[in-house]
Amino acid sequence: MRVELFDFDLPTDCIALRPARPRDSARLLAVRAGEFSDHVFRDLPDLVRAGDVLVFNDTKVIPAQLEGKRGDAAIGATLHKREGPRDWRAFLRNGKRAREGDVIDFGRGVSATVRDKAEDGSALLHFHDDEPVELLLERAGTMPLPPYIASKRAVDERDRDDYQTMFARQEGAVAAPTAALHFTPQLLEALEARGVGRETLTLHVGAGTFLPVKAEDTVDHKMHAEWGRIDQATAERLNAVRRAGGRLISVGTTSLRLLESATGDDGIIRPFEGDTAIFIAPGYRFKAIDGLITNFHLPKSTLFMLVSALMGLDVMKQVYAHAIAAGYRFYSYGDGSLLLPERPS
Repeated sequence: MRVELFDFDLPTDCIALRPARPRDSARLLAVRAGEFSDHVFRDLPDLVRAGDVLVFNDTKVIPAQLEGKRGDAAIGATLHKREGPRDWRAFLRNGKRAREGDVIDFGRGVSATVRDKAEDGSALLHFHDDEPVELLLERAGTMPLPPYIASKRAVDERDRDDYQTMFARQEGAVAAPTAALHFTPQLLEALEARGVGRETLTLHVGAGTFLPVKAEDTVDHKMHAEWGRIDQATAERLNAVRRAGGRLISVGTTSLRLLESATGDDGIIRPFEGDTAIFIAPGYRFKAIDGLITNFHLPKSTLFMLVSALMGLDVMKQVYAHAIAAGYRFYSYGDGSLLLPERPS
């Protein structure tokens, strides 16, 4: 499909620069059977059914944004995928000024050697010294807020908490699974009382999620790989839910992509550990999930293509037009939607 079909006009004042407080007071647009209804996240227990299971991503965002110098040249680095104990693939800003073998000094005793520059503008950074890289990043890095937020205000200490979900356990993401930012302990208690279960998996979200689609047709777009894991016990419990007639509702596109990567054409979810570069666009047949909770995404983005694959492009354009007219807040710190397709997934 032509990428231009996924374009829409979005006023800049729709972009949220801070999250709702409390988190579960964020607005929630429910889309079922082609009809829309306006809610807040605290209403979610009334919008799902007993026996449903919400699937969360327990990845934890690391301070993966670095500012450094090679000589007199300022070099920015956004880590996006770990490739070894001391090696991270990173997108470089002003990367033409850094050649393979050069050392970038990120300050506070943190430096790395540039290795293996790639055509996509990324390079492998090998971090020096013996301290775990996670400790180096805590010292020299900042939270990697999406460009559409970071370009409008500075990253601050509030973001270290705001840009982390309550499920964050496994360090390795450079972007948050933002749909889960709306959940609170009180909301989970209400869902449990409703008879709604929850499961977790891990997908370390990479900075590639923010990259624009440069191809003119969706068939020519290549996704960056991200590492994920679903263990045997979790896969068995998820399969049991579907056999019992419950629905699997993915909280976020990251959970959805990993579930779909781990599921065969027979609809069985299997244990998974490794990279996935799955790209979901209209025409894709969903195998694992029955619904999705997700934020509102950028025009012409792979995430808007994904929700269009689930609900239909025409429906999603109507949903987004309603959201804009009704004053919903967009993107990572914005409001969310509950998408329940009419057809079985």
